[in-house]
Amino acid sequence: MTIGLVFLTLLMALVVGWLFRQTIHVQPWQAQVAVPAPAPARPATRTGLWVFLGVASSLFVLFISAYAMRLGFADWSPIPRPRLLVLNTAMLVGASLAMQGSVRAARRGDGDALRQGLVAGGVLTAGFLAGQLVVWKQLNGADYFIASSAAAAFFYLFTAVHGLHVLGGLVAWWRAVSRAWRAPEPAAARLGVELCATYWHYLLAVWLVLYALIVSEDLGLAICSASPL
Repeated sequence: MTIGLVFLTLLMALVVGWLFRQTIHVQPWQAQVAVPAPAPARPATRTGLWVFLGVASSLFVLFISAYAMRLGFADWSPIPRPRLLVLNTAMLVGASLAMQGSVRAARRGDGDALRQGLVAGGVLTAGFLAGQLVVWKQLNGADYFIASSAAAAFFYLFTAVHGLHVLGGLVAWWRAVSRAWRAPEPAAARLGVELCATYWHYLLAVWLVLYALIVSEDLGLAICSASPL
């Protein structure tokens, strides 16, 4: 169990490190040379996002730590594994890729591709949330409620907290979409799109860690058993 948790922690650290490098790749200090009076809110906004991601990461680490301690009790009983989780994960991967495509479109000044990427990312994200609700309905239909077992409680906890973060991201996504449609040039919406993409990559990284906790029975970490639902 300890080896598995260490592996997942290292995996998440690598992904977050990659996101940080992508965020600073623009090099705003060089942009200040080309533009005499850049808005100081740009680096502050990026810093604010990373502070929020740090707080969110701490919350997930606390939940995972509580889960790791509870897992050691003899009464731990995994719940069946919903098949739909695979499709939901694929949709979130697609949403992250679509957001990254929007960033590339904004950097090359392609307004149409920018808007198409944002719409695709939002639709796939909404599909992910809808799929998670269907999973909850399937579990309830099979009499696996939040109070049924510790495994069920952690499943609902992890998916609910992550889902709330996804909902919060959709609020920022809507603002980015509105700006992309109103802005005369794609460059005007670039910062918001870049921040949305960073947040979506983070949501994906967190979900992959949670998904591993849910299905990685071979690591001794599984909330769900190999039996499908």
